[in-house]
Amino acid sequence: MKRVVVGLSGGVDSSVAAYLLKEQGYDVIGLFMKNWHDESVTLSDECPWIDDSNDALLVANKLGIPFQVIDLSKEYRERIVEYMFDEYAAGRTPNPDVLCNREIKFDVFLEKALELGVDYVATGHYCRRKDNEDGSVSLLAGLDKNKDQSYFLCQLNQGQLEKALFPVGDLQKDEVRRIAKEQDLITADKKDSQGLCFVGKVSLPEFLQQQLKVKKGKVIEIPEDHPALRQYHQTPINFDHIDKLVTPILFKPEDGIEVAEHQGAHFYTIGQRKGLHIGGRPNPSFVLQVDTENNYVYSGQKDSHPGLNKSALKMDNKSLVFNNVKNRFKIGEEIKTLVRIRYRQPLQEATVLTKDESTFVLFNQPQRSITPGQFCAFYDQSGELLGSGVIQQ
Repeated sequence: MKRVVVGLSGGVDSSVAAYLLKEQGYDVIGLFMKNWHDESVTLSDECPWIDDSNDALLVANKLGIPFQVIDLSKEYRERIVEYMFDEYAAGRTPNPDVLCNREIKFDVFLEKALELGVDYVATGHYCRRKDNEDGSVSLLAGLDKNKDQSYFLCQLNQGQLEKALFPVGDLQKDEVRRIAKEQDLITADKKDSQGLCFVGKVSLPEFLQQQLKVKKGKVIEIPEDHPALRQYHQTPINFDHIDKLVTPILFKPEDGIEVAEHQGAHFYTIGQRKGLHIGGRPNPSFVLQVDTENNYVYSGQKDSHPGLNKSALKMDNKSLVFNNVKNRFKIGEEIKTLVRIRYRQPLQEATVLTKDESTFVLFNQPQRSITPGQFCAFYDQSGELLGSGVIQQ
């Protein structure tokens, strides 16, 4: 009988994952990851970890499986929280959920699980494992298109995938809740958690202010007809002009007008609308660019502002991870693929070109809010996740 550790988060998805594995004949162990101690920045009514841990224990008792709580808060702070601080301080926008899966769930947590003599680690992610004839493993999008979470696993390598199971990936969300109700699991009607991976919903400004201090500065509004923007959008969209297409336009204060005061450029991200506190403008304002070095935030009105839309992006090859080595891009070869640059974004048609040090993505249609620090994930037409890299510019 194969033994598997399920990361019981206290939510309905991992609860049903544990139930399904037990039904399939696995020897199941439930583990809850405690990754956070500081409740001063956690919105207490949004799934605090202690309530989640109690729910996970009740599910384990109901299913008749062993249960443990393991404290990974030290590793979480070192690998996830410090990374977040560093990225925001540098004017980039991190994705802690992607890193949490790569660094915590399928690294530290996986190691702890293997010490228990298990064969696999399972989670409640909506994605699917496919075992190939050559012995390799592929990762496919979840069948529930509204819940597909493969993007969050885009940095997992083959070694990690070989040890991973995703029992709910073939199900729709309403089916998962139905199973939970039939089995009388306490999590059946529990709403989905939001916020940081295994932490809960946090007040991001308060969270960042633990280390990044308030530093007031100016918000400068850039007009839609800025000459550099007009020139950019007149550039032919092909690889002959790729360097120009990926190079950011660096605005200066004299390029626009002051419309507000901000609390620190490092607290803002490209495409952000909420929290700008810009009043008196005819249309909604969005962040076009953050300059953490000089402490300026540049904004523009309307989400159609040409400063929000670009046709290409660039990644450092050092950040590329392929879920299966057979998917690795060949240098100098233009490859048609499907791309996602944020969770829940519909897949976008694009062409990828890898050079010696960088990989470039040329989109068929301009993309809104291409954000340095976020992950660009690649898929094929069948829904297989090929790999991903960190957006550099």
